[in-house]
Amino acid sequence: MNYFLDVLKKYFVFSGRARRKEYWMFGLFYLIIALVFAIIDYFAGTRGVLLDVYTLFVLIPVLAVTVRRLHDTNRSGWWILISLIPFGQLVMFVFMVSDSYAGDNR
Repeated sequence: MNYFLDVLKKYFVFSGRARRKEYWMFGLFYLIIALVFAIIDYFAGTRGVLLDVYTLFVLIPVLAVTVRRLHDTNRSGWWILISLIPFGQLVMFVFMVSDSYAGDNR
């Protein structure tokens, strides 16, 4: 849970690096919380309002941690735009599971 909170503390921080563990643990807790909100929405009959609000609240930190993860693999944060093209999400997945770059970033 600390990984999730650490990413939220860096709400608008797009510089620096995010290790694989930080990125994937954040993703795990994001998914768990989203599922809880989806279940609550289902039983409350709110048609996904809680899940939508949560998703909007966490949108900027998701983008920020993804850009920092790209920096950790020695890529520019602009590579995040590749996920907008067909099969680009597969390329992003490969980037996200790649090992960290040992040297300093460009």
